[in-house]
Amino acid sequence: MTDKPFLYVVVCAAGVAADVSRLITRAQERNWEVGVIATPAAMNGFFDTAAVETRTGRPIRSAWRSPAEPRPFPAPDAVVVAPATFNTVNKWAAGIADTLALGTLCEAAGLGVPIAVLPCVADALTAHPAYRDSLTRLRGMGVRFGDPYAGEAEQDGGRPEFGWEKALDLLRRD
Repeated sequence: MTDKPFLYVVVCAAGVAADVSRLITRAQERNWEVGVIATPAAMNGFFDTAAVETRTGRPIRSAWRSPAEPRPFPAPDAVVVAPATFNTVNKWAAGIADTLALGTLCEAAGLGVPIAVLPCVADALTAHPAYRDSLTRLRGMGVRFGDPYAGEAEQDGGRPEFGWEKALDLLRRD
């Protein structure tokens, strides 16, 4: 048992998910216990699941548990969704809970748990009216968003850094 606050990190299927350990490390440095919930698609090679489990000391959750199974994580004190994809943002805003990740997000929002989101969505998809409406709805629910990240190559061929630590900054109450 620990006195540290517990952070759920919800990981979606985007290329930058490969670096989610950076977020976990920063959260632990800020005195958070961390548990990871991944979308089913993210579990298909988007990040090193063994490394994340070693880093957190906990199994990654991706599927519903049976009623007889114990809860592997305590209730969250906060949630970070990073990277957050177009699909996850839109389904969540619509109240669709067809995966553990989405069900967790819907429930956390309903309970008033602080939630920070780092979107990783292509510019063409951010222009879609459903996405813009979803952001408005989620913001209206108190969800905090970091700057959008499209991951497009820069002129030198490199890609901009994904702002993992920004998610933790969004959770601070001023």
